[in-house]
Amino acid sequence: MKLKRRDFLATGVRMGFAAGAGTTAMAGIGQFNLVRAQAKTKVKLGYLHTPAVDGQIWLGIDNGSFEKQGIDFETIQFTTGLELFQAMIGGSLDMLATGAVMSNFPARGQGTAFLLNNVEFATAQLWVREDQGIKSFADLKGRRISTTTGTTAHVFLDTALKANGLDPKKDVEIINQRMAEAVTSFVSGAVPAVALWVPFDVTVREKVPNAKKLVDASKYYPEAAIVGGWVARNEYVEKNQATLTAIIKGWAEANDYLLANQDKAIAALQAKHYPNVEAKAFAEQFKASKYFSSAEWRKLYADGTATRWLQQVTDFFVSAGGIQNPVPASKYFVPKLYLETIKA
Repeated sequence: MKLKRRDFLATGVRMGFAAGAGTTAMAGIGQFNLVRAQAKTKVKLGYLHTPAVDGQIWLGIDNGSFEKQGIDFETIQFTTGLELFQAMIGGSLDMLATGAVMSNFPARGQGTAFLLNNVEFATAQLWVREDQGIKSFADLKGRRISTTTGTTAHVFLDTALKANGLDPKKDVEIINQRMAEAVTSFVSGAVPAVALWVPFDVTVREKVPNAKKLVDASKYYPEAAIVGGWVARNEYVEKNQATLTAIIKGWAEANDYLLANQDKAIAALQAKHYPNVEAKAFAEQFKASKYFSSAEWRKLYADGTATRWLQQVTDFFVSAGGIQNPVPASKYFVPKLYLETIKA
């Protein structure tokens, strides 16, 4: 787990020391900025370091969109959505941003979804090794596939296998590993196939140049759309509606900036937050997600499309994870906050 903190300084503090400012003026400005500083709301936010999840977060922080709304995030990085939820349920996070797992734990009554980031259009991918005799889905029968179960990659893999006539429970052996280990298993040749999410495809491309991408999640959109977004602790939602509204406003500004200035935004994110990923590869990863403007999201919330997308993935978790008495997406997702904040 890696901890990062972002503390924001009110610009007015500097104004008080401008040339010619009198003692009285400086005192007044100081008092004003003290009020501003006190008004900031600290929020513990867990996230996954993948552009599909943290793109709008970093843009909103770097461009001041969240600061403008009085939000001061303490950002805490995790490796998987499962670990994120464990931390939030344990009380060490106020909220989190993740992928498909947002349709899992809330269905168990653990967390309330309030904001969607994107559709993971092609972020989940199935890679195979032709040097181990895998050239098509038919060749996967009786073989092992590594992935991280309960995640976006697993949801996608289940859909892909069924769409190609394979029973995920009978025709293949799914090996559960953390994604870094799953990719290592594939690279070493221990398994002939891996279901992953970007940016882990970079490692596969570099270390197994003859590997074949059999399919990605875009093949099954929109019938099997996988959405990612934000979930907060149930009690936090009940007591901090004003904070959630402020976060939605900050997110909407960052999101719309991303869509209006995509190349510039992607370049800035890569340079500051993904320096170890080659610029071209990062741009490809970012565009593997499907984004909507804040106004377009409003329509998807209002007509029930967003809720249906969440429910589709919840249905998978109910089947695969044996969730008893699941909470439907219509109950664990609260589009009302967004609809009241982002006007048509």
